[in-house]
Amino acid sequence: MSTTEQVGRATPQREALVEESILPTGLGQRPIGMLGYAWIWVGIAVIIATYSLGAAGVGGGVSLSTVIITIALANLTIGLFMLLTADIGTEHGLTFAVYLRAPFGVHGTHLPAVSRGVVAAMWFGIQTYLGALALNGIGQYFLGFDNWFVWYVLFAILQVANTASGIKSVERLASLAAPAIIAISVWMYFTLEGVAATQGINLWTYQATGEMSLLVLFIANMGFWSTLAIDIPNLTRFIKVAPGQRGFFSRNRNIFLAQLVALPVTQALIAGLGAVSFIAAGNWNPVEVIQAQGEGLSLVLLLALVVLAQWSTNNSANLIPSALTFVNLAPRLINYRIAVVLAGIVGTICFPWEILNNLFVFLGYYGAFLSAIGGIMVADYYLLRRRRLNVPDLFRMEGQFYYAGGFNPAGLIAWVVAGGVAAWFSQYAFLIGFPLGLVLYLIGMKAMVLGAHPQAEIRSNFSDDYLATSIGRSWVYRGAGRFDKLTPEEARGSDVRREDM
Repeated sequence: MSTTEQVGRATPQREALVEESILPTGLGQRPIGMLGYAWIWVGIAVIIATYSLGAAGVGGGVSLSTVIITIALANLTIGLFMLLTADIGTEHGLTFAVYLRAPFGVHGTHLPAVSRGVVAAMWFGIQTYLGALALNGIGQYFLGFDNWFVWYVLFAILQVANTASGIKSVERLASLAAPAIIAISVWMYFTLEGVAATQGINLWTYQATGEMSLLVLFIANMGFWSTLAIDIPNLTRFIKVAPGQRGFFSRNRNIFLAQLVALPVTQALIAGLGAVSFIAAGNWNPVEVIQAQGEGLSLVLLLALVVLAQWSTNNSANLIPSALTFVNLAPRLINYRIAVVLAGIVGTICFPWEILNNLFVFLGYYGAFLSAIGGIMVADYYLLRRRRLNVPDLFRMEGQFYYAGGFNPAGLIAWVVAGGVAAWFSQYAFLIGFPLGLVLYLIGMKAMVLGAHPQAEIRSNFSDDYLATSIGRSWVYRGAGRFDKLTPEEARGSDVRREDM
């Protein structure tokens, strides 16, 4: 990935399973600290569709304070789950799609990975559409030009170019966008509080008629994050970590602020503002509310901040995950920059403006199948392999992850069955898909797979030879399917390189 500074030989071979952007990141290639990662998550958390979730809560008879608390707890719960899958990135430096070669097989990985990639691309389209509406408002003010689709195309191109520039560009944008997001939120709240007061409405005592279940609200919010909850290694592989950190908490300490504070607090704030918008103006959409309440330069500035919020979310949460799954699909043909462009195209041809009109249906069904992947990942990484992983074989077509013709039946069966059951009960998808996927995968591996397809890290009695960060080393690709494990000092002194891809 652009400034991923991946490790490889001077001219990396384009092998069937190898492309530089999806190779493991070394300990010396992880530039993002605790605060930088937290800023990224403030930006990611501003999914404007969350406003509609808060509005649905108060519209369904839930009080404003209860909506905020429920959303905060839901995000704290999903944040705890993210900490589990994040370790795949901090320990081994792996991308989500490459890791899925372990539970699904070197070919089987494409089914769940690309499904996630397409969903991420759809979200890119949704966020870009909302940003385009704000840009269109600016265009109307300055130019008298009214065509949101033209702004959509221009905004999409700008985001694709920025994301293709690499992880440091993403971090820099996040550090600018996070204060902008806070500014939007403060202005919206006080403006809407004033609107409500003129109508004699107290935001905190308002009670609509309705019987929306708090559990449905809780699970619907988790559905927002079932995507990043499973592919968070795409980001955590760039988080600074000191070599030799064997303890889970010390190894992942730069992640906690983002997952357990930035995410739940920001999401609760955004959902609460959606609820406030609904109470005061009868409209959850902040772009339309800003256009109705703002004037002159303040209107332009606030719309610009909305654009920045969408941009920061799309970089980290949508374009990067989508692009990496597309690279994994055909490493010989698709590099990172091509994949980012492909993600932008896919997100557009999905007609995101139509998806937005059916958001809760969309969330329910895709969240069901992604929650099952989460259960499978936790079962595979923690319960089956105990964090040990034969990383070189993830990049070898003939290795242990070839299973049956490149497909792991245990992973695929568990995914389809658990995802299908969760989709049938889509209102409770995450609570069903995650544990069912976990259990079915473990049963399938022990009953059908391990006897016929031995796994080296398990047969070694979980040797530390299959750890990386915990023993102060990184997986370094040497070409022709060969990996070494080096300390940061050894990596700097070897013939490996850093590349701006």
